[in-house]
Amino acid sequence: MNVNVYQHFRKEEHPFVDMVSDWIAQVEGQYAPYLTDFLDPRQAYILEMLAKSNGNLQFSFYGGYEQSERKRALIYPDYYALDLDDFDIVNYEINYPTKFCDLSHGKILGTLLSTGIRREFFGDIISDGFRWQFFVKKDMANFIEAQFDKIGKVPIKINECSYTDILIPKDTWEIEHLTVTSLRIDVIISSVFNISRQRAKLLIESNKVKVNWTETERVDTVLALLDIMSIRGFGRIQLREIEGKSKKDKFKLELGVLRK
Repeated sequence: MNVNVYQHFRKEEHPFVDMVSDWIAQVEGQYAPYLTDFLDPRQAYILEMLAKSNGNLQFSFYGGYEQSERKRALIYPDYYALDLDDFDIVNYEINYPTKFCDLSHGKILGTLLSTGIRREFFGDIISDGFRWQFFVKKDMANFIEAQFDKIGKVPIKINECSYTDILIPKDTWEIEHLTVTSLRIDVIISSVFNISRQRAKLLIESNKVKVNWTETERVDTVLALLDIMSIRGFGRIQLREIEGKSKKDKFKLELGVLRK
């Protein structure tokens, strides 16, 4: 990998950069499409940046529905005729005893992970406030159907859904514009949720903050474009766009915010 490419990404992202480069080389060498697992928004951004530099290849993203957060990517030669079925995604609805159990995103996510399935093998978990659905790689469908039969002690059943049965998610990102002195996570948490920097620091040091689904204790972690930060008890923040600098040399940001 050209070291000039690495300089655009964090050190911990370099192994993923190498993976994407290998995928691109495979498509070029075999002249056949390559389908990834589910990518988070930051990973999708990295893939897009690298794939754009190759004019002979195309790429598309899809996560099972239009506004999906986690998506699979298909990298393919320019001759290839893309179809949504090429993404091999199955949508399941969870049937459960609503009188005896309240489901949540966290409960469903934790149960899926406890079956041994890796996070990149399934996509978004969505709800309209009453019903719950999730998206999974097609080649993991049989495993999911065999293993995912309880959430906690509550028995459940899952049914495959057609495209026309996909829920309209209740939670939607709100777009907010903010001017901050730094892209450090403690600064952004403090500004978005109107709390002190000290309290933001305590949340981070208490393992209550994740950046791209990975816990961080470093208050000086700097957000990059399309990073998603989860703050337990407060909600989520996504850095959508860096719009420039103010006259006082502050960062002007467009953020997506989900408040609890």
